[in-house]
Amino acid sequence: MGKIAFVFPGQGSQAVGMGKELAEKYPEVMTYFTKADEVLNDLLSTVIFEGPQEKLTLTVNAQPALLTTSMAILDLFKKSGVQADFVAGHSLGEYTALVAADALTFEEGVYAVRKRGEFMEKAVPNGEGTMAAVLGLDRDRLSAVTTEIDKSGFPVSLANLNCPGQIVISGSRKGVELAGEKAKAAGAKRVIPLEVSGPFHSSLMKPASSQLQAVLDGLKMQNAKIPVVANVTAEPMSKDSEIKEKLIEQLYSPVLWEDSVQKMIDLGVDTFIEVGPGKVLSGLIKKINRSVKTYSVSDEASCQSVIDALKEEKL
Repeated sequence: MGKIAFVFPGQGSQAVGMGKELAEKYPEVMTYFTKADEVLNDLLSTVIFEGPQEKLTLTVNAQPALLTTSMAILDLFKKSGVQADFVAGHSLGEYTALVAADALTFEEGVYAVRKRGEFMEKAVPNGEGTMAAVLGLDRDRLSAVTTEIDKSGFPVSLANLNCPGQIVISGSRKGVELAGEKAKAAGAKRVIPLEVSGPFHSSLMKPASSQLQAVLDGLKMQNAKIPVVANVTAEPMSKDSEIKEKLIEQLYSPVLWEDSVQKMIDLGVDTFIEVGPGKVLSGLIKKINRSVKTYSVSDEASCQSVIDALKEEKL
């Protein structure tokens, strides 16, 4: 059997009620939600379990909510003895990956992503920045489009390189609009505006980076016990100083998700397990390489079926 990677979802995968069933059944799972409430001095667990969705979707809530839920699910899954050779996460999910790799404690991770969410929301006045998904255009042609618009004074750049034919652009409202029109003219099949609270992973996020730096400097970052494939470089990292540096860069740099998945495949990963709500990353991984196995673990039933499938593979 080849190597296994645990991957963790980013913002957008949140859903009211995620993790609730597990938390009600397993006290050790509930501990994650109560700990998050304590760290944030906030009833985050109530928002996760009961909503409303609009409140859960706020960046300041969605980020700690997803990290908490993913870690709670991982805790239950790890009892099966399945070990990862690599971990990675999409944007916010990179923090979950770092907690899973023991580079950060759970409490530090929850605190860091709450602060990150606050800084991201405040970096650009509401309504001035946005993001859009561009479908059916390769990265070189889309990069040429965004570079041209960016140089003309309307900030826009590639933000999430998710899989072949699916790239998210980010920047000023006008920059994204102009780049979207030009992308269609260059052959893009569709341009879909995203409902986000800011231009994440663009140069407009740089004001938030010094604030995040101060927060990360206050944490007891450790070397990762499992290599974490960084969004910014698509390379494995484990040294605490490098992790910190890449988390700062991640705020205003593109998420190289397609490259990260390909890197793990090149390093021998043939099984990807998405731990957390939704199946966004599993879908992207299938589009990157259909020959690898992908599983999603979000509740007790999926947890058991993945464990059974992995056992069968070993027999």
